[in-house]
Amino acid sequence: MTITIITLGRRGAAAALALGWLVCMGPAAAQQPSPSAIATAKELLAAKGATTMFDPLIPGVVESTKNAFLPTNPGLFKEFNEVATRLRTELAPRRNEIIDEIARFYAQRFTEAEMKEVTAFYKSPVGKKFVAEEPAVIDQGLSRAEEWSKKMADEVMTRFRAEMKKKGHDL
Repeated sequence: MTITIITLGRRGAAAALALGWLVCMGPAAAQQPSPSAIATAKELLAAKGATTMFDPLIPGVVESTKNAFLPTNPGLFKEFNEVATRLRTELAPRRNEIIDEIARFYAQRFTEAEMKEVTAFYKSPVGKKFVAEEPAVIDQGLSRAEEWSKKMADEVMTRFRAEMKKKGHDL
């Protein structure tokens, strides 16, 4: 199975997958987090470098939309680029909307004390190293998982053919 996120790259795909995971978790108890808890959650997100994962989302959506119009209107290339540039700038502050939502999810699931403890970790030397190195680990992990799944698919295909041949069917 291949998951493709248009124009977002691996970091953007990771962000989209993380967002999908959080959204699928559904709402926590009806408890509404306090503004203080949400602020603490935002601090946690910043400390762990999570806010930068959402940087490619708005430019990616704008670019994808522009590219959807371009094939049927190639003569409007210059105008599309102008609109795309303006929309990227105009919509950039809306990135905070998704950060607010994610902060709310954290604040619904963790106490302020817990979030402060995790934030302290991310602000520590080892936490900062973790934040710096994690994207490379994720990239390597995704590459390895892709290679592994291709090998597994080949093995499963071979096994299916062998088992079906035992049953008198050539595939």
